[in-house]
Amino acid sequence: MALPGARAQGWAAAARAAQRRRRMEGAGGSPSPDPAGPRAALYVHWPYCEKRCSYCNFNKYIPRGVEEAAMQKCLVTEAQTLLRLSGVQRVESVFFGGGTPSLASPHTVAAVLEAVAQTAHLPADSEVTLEANPTSAPVSRLAEFGAAGVNRLSIGLQSLDDTELRLLGRTHSASDALRTLAEARCLFPGRVSVDLMLGLPAQQVGPWLGQLQELLHHCDDHLSLYQLSLERGTALFAQVQQGALPAPDPELAAEMYQRGRAVLREAGFRQYEVSNFARNGALSTHNWTYWQCGQYLGIGPGAHGRFMPQGAGGHTREARIQTLEPDNWMKEVMQFGHGTRKRVPLGGLELLEEVLALGLRTDVGITHQHWEQFEPQLTLWDVFGANKEVQELLERGLLQLDHRQLPPEEKPSLLWSKVLRQLDESGKPCPF
Repeated sequence: MALPGARAQGWAAAARAAQRRRRMEGAGGSPSPDPAGPRAALYVHWPYCEKRCSYCNFNKYIPRGVEEAAMQKCLVTEAQTLLRLSGVQRVESVFFGGGTPSLASPHTVAAVLEAVAQTAHLPADSEVTLEANPTSAPVSRLAEFGAAGVNRLSIGLQSLDDTELRLLGRTHSASDALRTLAEARCLFPGRVSVDLMLGLPAQQVGPWLGQLQELLHHCDDHLSLYQLSLERGTALFAQVQQGALPAPDPELAAEMYQRGRAVLREAGFRQYEVSNFARNGALSTHNWTYWQCGQYLGIGPGAHGRFMPQGAGGHTREARIQTLEPDNWMKEVMQFGHGTRKRVPLGGLELLEEVLALGLRTDVGITHQHWEQFEPQLTLWDVFGANKEVQELLERGLLQLDHRQLPPEEKPSLLWSKVLRQLDESGKPCPF
C-alpha cells in the first residue's frame, strides 16, 4: 500500500520535467512560470454521485456509466487552458469537489495535478483537498489518493444518527463514518475535515449537542457546522411542503449553532469563518482564498471561478460559470479548450461588495491593508466612518472600526447577515 508520506509526488516530478524541457527549448520555448507572478486557487468539479441526497441541489448526476478517460482528458485540457488564459503563474491550492470526487480514479486526480504543475508553479507543499463520502472511500483507496497528491480530506459525515442519515438520503451509517474518519486520520494526520449538519426537521438541541460531543472524541483539527437549507426541487423540500415532515425550526437551529460554537471554543477550536472551525492552525487555505476575494479558477461541469483573463488582454475581473451538463461541457472543451458558459465582468462596486460580504464572514473581518488591495483611493474610514447605519451598528456593539480593521465584534456570528442587510436596506450603503 502506497502511503502519502512515502509518495514520489507525481506533480513535483512533472514540474521538474517541464522545467528541464523549457531549459532545453531555450529562448524560443515557453517561459518558466514565475512563482512571484499572479496566483490563484484551483477548484475541480467531479459531477457524479452514486445517488442524490434528499437535501442536495448541487450540480451532480447519477450516471449509468462514466467515460472517465474522456472526463480526465477534458479536466486536464480545461485546467491548462484557463491557467494560460488567466495568466496565473502560481497555484496556491487545489480542491476536488462535487458531486463525489472520491468516486473518481486516483489516476484522474494525479493527471490534473501533473497538468497544473506543467503549466504553472504548484509548490510541493500546496494544500490539495479531496471531498470524500464514507462509503466511497475505503482505506486502500484513500491511500491511493494520497499517492496521487491529495494531502487533505473533507469528509461528508453530516450526522452521527442513523435515522437522520436515512432522512438525508446518505448511503453510509454512523459507524461507517467513524471508521472512515479513523482511517483518514491515520493517513492524513492533522488534515482531515468533517461536516456536521444542524437544523434538520424534528431535530432537537440536546441530542444534536450529544452528536457534536461524540464527534469531538474522534475528529481531527477541522470541523464545519452547516445549517440545513431547504432547496426547491429537492426531495426534502417536497416532503416538508407536503406536510410529511415538519419544517425546521429556525430558533432551535440558532440555539444549536450558538451552543455548538461554545462547545467547539471550549475544545480549542477557532471559529475563523461563520461555519468553519479549526485548531492547531488547520485552516482551509483554499477556502480562505474565497473569503479573501482571491483569484480562483473553476474547472469541470458547473464550476465557478473569479479571475482576470490576462492572457486574452483583459483588465477586468470576471465571474465565470462552466457549462453544467457533463456531456455538453466535454463537447465544448474538446472544441474550444474550455467549457465556459457564462462570463460576467465585475465592476468596482460589485467587487467591493464581495470584499465586504465575504470579509465579514471571517473572524479577521476586513483589514485596512486588505481593503486597499481592492480600493486604494478610499479608506475604510472614508467609506464607513460617517455612515449612519454603520454608526448605529458600532453603538450597538455589532461592529468595531478602528485603526486595524472592520470586523464583527462577535467574531464571526449570525450578526454578519444583519450587518449586511442593514447596510443594503439603507439604499446608499457607502459613497463609492
